[in-house]
Amino acid sequence: MKPPVKDLPTGDAGLGKGPLAQLNDPPSRGMEVAGVGLSLGWVLLILVYVLVTPPGSETRTLGLVMTLLMVFLPIALIWAVVITLRSIRELRAEAKRLQATVDAMRSSYVQAQGNGLKPSVEKRLDEIAASTKQAETVLATFTSRRDAALSVPSADRKAALTPPRPEPAAEEPTLALGTPAEDLRPPLSVADFIRALQFPETPEDKEGFRALRLALEDRTSSKLIRAAQDVLTLLSQDGIYMDDLQPDLCHPELWRRFAGGERGRSIAALGGIRDRASLALTAGRMKSDPVFRDAAHHFLRAFDKTFAAFEPNATDAELADLADTRTARAFMLFGRVTGTFD
Repeated sequence: MKPPVKDLPTGDAGLGKGPLAQLNDPPSRGMEVAGVGLSLGWVLLILVYVLVTPPGSETRTLGLVMTLLMVFLPIALIWAVVITLRSIRELRAEAKRLQATVDAMRSSYVQAQGNGLKPSVEKRLDEIAASTKQAETVLATFTSRRDAALSVPSADRKAALTPPRPEPAAEEPTLALGTPAEDLRPPLSVADFIRALQFPETPEDKEGFRALRLALEDRTSSKLIRAAQDVLTLLSQDGIYMDDLQPDLCHPELWRRFAGGERGRSIAALGGIRDRASLALTAGRMKSDPVFRDAAHHFLRAFDKTFAAFEPNATDAELADLADTRTARAFMLFGRVTGTFD
């Protein structure tokens, strides 16, 4: 939370003797005194002129008019100049006061950021965004279908990926070398699989690195993890980061239909990335960079295969969590660029 700015009291009484107090001091009356002096001096000059000049009967009326003009017109000009100069001085003082206030606020903000503190407004906005996101996820979960016949019961939902079914016709005779080491490992859990697709948030994210290590030890998920890491690295070269993209939420039903092999406009809502700059940069590099294009297609194939094995074991809430990972956002981006949802 941002600490209060102590150098910026709101009232004039609390300004003390600092620089802001000096800016708020009442302006001097030098210009007003000069205006009064010039006015009196001009009136005296006119009186002297009238007394010295002999009166004439035929020019009395005209002389009176000229005398009035000679008296009041210069005085009006004098006070117009005085008022203008005073306004300019007040504007300059106000500008200095505002500049001092802005400098003090900027210094306080930089100091708060350097101490790792978040302003209260930003913290409140983050809380509102988090609660809104949670509410949208719950809505997407409850509005999706819940057909128990199409998913594994919760008691049997332990592994993230459904193991591939062996085909007797394609099997080769095995050698008596014992059980492979990968078969002795416990299956990758759904939570670890989703956490690995998000990748570690910071170098101190121990939970993220643990989940990533477990996912890399799994033969199926490791292919997707490495493919996602490659495309995320390539995208970052163009300044495209998944954390900056905010995809539209969609029902888990669409993800299940995608896992079942459905493609085209019927599942176009899965491509929730709407950032035009990121889409344009990605499409341009897909056309000009063959290495980038090959990495993107390899990633899409790995995502399709791995997601098809993940969907039967996942609940609607877990599908919504996976859709919010960096890997899923990269899939949405490349899916829109390559025409998966057209």
